[in-house]
Amino acid sequence: MSNYAEDVAKFTSPVDPAVVDAIVKYCGIALRNRDSSLVSASDKAELDRVRDGFAKKKLGLGPEAATAGIDQVCEKMKDDRAKSRVTFYYLLAEATNTLDKLR
Repeated sequence: MSNYAEDVAKFTSPVDPAVVDAIVKYCGIALRNRDSSLVSASDKAELDRVRDGFAKKKLGLGPEAATAGIDQVCEKMKDDRAKSRVTFYYLLAEATNTLDKLR
């Protein structure tokens, strides 16, 4: 888990380890495969899945709020070619002020 928290810490601080743990549990088996453990910000279908999956179901966001948050995260992580799904989700929750829903 500490590797995930360290990656999140590259983009924000302080990092809430309870939120990181909740995201890791939410992602589950998807984190075992390198391809599914990353978010492709250049793939519209991937970002739509983030919007319609995690953002809607876990964070309770509407499409507009989710898209705005995803755009913020993509901008924040633009220099990172391998965008960790855990970090992306953490930053999305932070950008949309929904971290409390993951605690």
